[in-house]
Amino acid sequence: MNPLVRRLVVIPTYEEAENIRAVLDAVRSAAPYVDVLVVDDNSPDGTADLVRADPAYGEHVHLLSRSGKEGLGAAYRAGFAWALEQRYQQVAQMDADLSHPPGRLPALFAALDVADVAVGSRYVSGGGVRNWSWSRRVISRGGNLYVGLVLGTGVHDATAGYKAFRASALEEIDVLASSSTGYAFQIENTWRATRRGLDVVEVPITFTDRTSGTSKMSGSIAREALLRVLVWRWRELRDRSTHGRSSSRRARSSSAA
Repeated sequence: MNPLVRRLVVIPTYEEAENIRAVLDAVRSAAPYVDVLVVDDNSPDGTADLVRADPAYGEHVHLLSRSGKEGLGAAYRAGFAWALEQRYQQVAQMDADLSHPPGRLPALFAALDVADVAVGSRYVSGGGVRNWSWSRRVISRGGNLYVGLVLGTGVHDATAGYKAFRASALEEIDVLASSSTGYAFQIENTWRATRRGLDVVEVPITFTDRTSGTSKMSGSIAREALLRVLVWRWRELRDRSTHGRSSSRRARSSSAA
């Protein structure tokens, strides 16, 4: 892994005061060569103040404060825009609640030596989940099966939120033009990467359910993901059909000439 490559980890937060110091310490310990950008949605619990109090603040730890809670996708888009403006060459994303193991950051970044996108995967050999109920396991597996059947990405953990990208991959998938606001954002970027022929590899991780703070998952967020997957596939089929009819008309016109 090239030590001269500039690497950034983007962490979105909303009311993560109970976790933010621990995750910053864990990231800097596991990967001292990376910078961290916390994107905070005006958390009323003082999350941003704790980031500013970090000893590495202003040098290796940075804060992007937003005016209010606008959703996970919007927070990541803001973070990725900042990363591209600052000319980072590799960018990772992870949750603030330590459900994504910071110790796997080196493996994710190392995977970018040969791939465009690295996915921290629960569903490849060596991966797994911890402290999950039976029902949550079924929902997660079912969601990934659903995405695989509808979109055919070929990625075992298409809903994963722990990823690393080459900057060129973020530009290739046009991440700043993505439209999802909730957890569908994770699926959208995986789908875009596979459709553009980027090399996506899955790196095994063990996902551990949060022990502090409150989960941001809700029924509306899950419904958004389910519906958007169908819309994306429908648009693909529609565009393919339109392109096919246009090609056929051009062929008939050329034959007639």
